[in-house]
Amino acid sequence: MEKITTFLWFDKEAAEAAKFYASVFKGSKIKDSTILHNTPSGTVEIVTMEIFGRDFRLMSAGPFVKFNESISFVVECETQQEIDYYWSKLSADPKAEQCGWLKDKYGLSWQIVPTILGQMQKDKDPQKVARITEAFLKMKKFDIETLKQAYNKQ
Repeated sequence: MEKITTFLWFDKEAAEAAKFYASVFKGSKIKDSTILHNTPSGTVEIVTMEIFGRDFRLMSAGPFVKFNESISFVVECETQQEIDYYWSKLSADPKAEQCGWLKDKYGLSWQIVPTILGQMQKDKDPQKVARITEAFLKMKKFDIETLKQAYNKQ
């Protein structure tokens, strides 16, 4: 058992969301589900799942708490194909897309980020960092080739 586990509160979609995330993130699995009766919010379902070897608990407990952008999950991607895959599976609100951020159909925020971006941002040349920053601020979904062009521009 992990010492810290991510816990997500859904209105009533915990089991549905767990199945969805398990279908998006290959190798993920639903580990168990528990129903709690007679809680202050009625019947509560808690689903435990694993994504990339990390445990997540998803709870259906009523419409008392909504997700917002202050919490998001970062998915590091090696290739444009991987970025495109996660973007197509997770993005459900085009108005919420900016700089690699998206919202899924449950309102949960994700950042779909190329690993190369982190490497570029650590460059000691402030002009290179400024160029990639300027480039990605115009993007919704990250485009690795455009980032490379901005980074390598002379």
